[in-house]
Amino acid sequence: MTSTIHTDPVTVGSPPGPEPGPAAPIIEANPLELVALPTGQPDHAQRRTLGIPRGVERLLGVVLFLAIWEFAARVGWLRPDILAGPSTVVTAGADLWRNGTLPASLVASLTRVAWGLGLGVPIGTALALISGLSRVGDDLVDANVQMLRFVPIIALQPLLIVWLGVGETVKITMIVIGVAFPIYVNTSSAIKSLDPRYLELAEVVGLGRRQLIRRVVLPGALPGFLVGLRLSVAIAWLLLVFAETINATSGIGFMMARAQVFFQTDVIVVGLATYAILGLLTDGGVRFLERRLLQWQPGR
Repeated sequence: MTSTIHTDPVTVGSPPGPEPGPAAPIIEANPLELVALPTGQPDHAQRRTLGIPRGVERLLGVVLFLAIWEFAARVGWLRPDILAGPSTVVTAGADLWRNGTLPASLVASLTRVAWGLGLGVPIGTALALISGLSRVGDDLVDANVQMLRFVPIIALQPLLIVWLGVGETVKITMIVIGVAFPIYVNTSSAIKSLDPRYLELAEVVGLGRRQLIRRVVLPGALPGFLVGLRLSVAIAWLLLVFAETINATSGIGFMMARAQVFFQTDVIVVGLATYAILGLLTDGGVRFLERRLLQWQPGR
């Protein structure tokens, strides 16, 4: 659909003179399309290809992929020791759930991630506040954090094992380190990029330092903090895979490592699918917090 701009009728008058002349004829111009502006989507873009809802339509690609995967497994194009079919994976997942292996692994992995987020998020937030609220804090904290941020956490694993042993402490510590960096970077950047006019207004109304932090700094840095939290949740699940290879006796990573020894690809795929589902659920929880806490933002 397009909108058309038309010309208005044009009246041509006689040139000014000492005496009024006869009335000039009125010339009316024909409507002329000057420019076509896109004001909406074409009608064909509104239609669905198969006349079904968009959400269901998007799932067709996933269903087709699973159907091809299952067909390849059944006709022998994929050997079970290379990659098990979807039906075999579902059966293996149900068996692991019934015998208690999968629930116990879920509890162990969720506990490690919860401890990692519970410690890493406050540490990253505190460092960001120290760095963002004072120049001295920025000089003392930011350079050190930025330096350590570029050191691969996996490369720290041997040193952490020497310091902390091979128990639960080293696993949780790896997750804490990985979680703290995104929180620090995004929150510190949000604090430093606050509009100076808000700080000037706070001085005008006489807000103290504590009130300034509580009413201006923290609400202004909240969007950046939540972005960092989403990244931290993803990193926590990624690091959990490596952490659960350190002398672990429980967890999803341990379950997958044991299945690797016996070439149980169906169990390995069950572990991968479990990681993916847990990651989507935790990310959805953070997005829910964003919608609730950032309702004041335009477009929310």
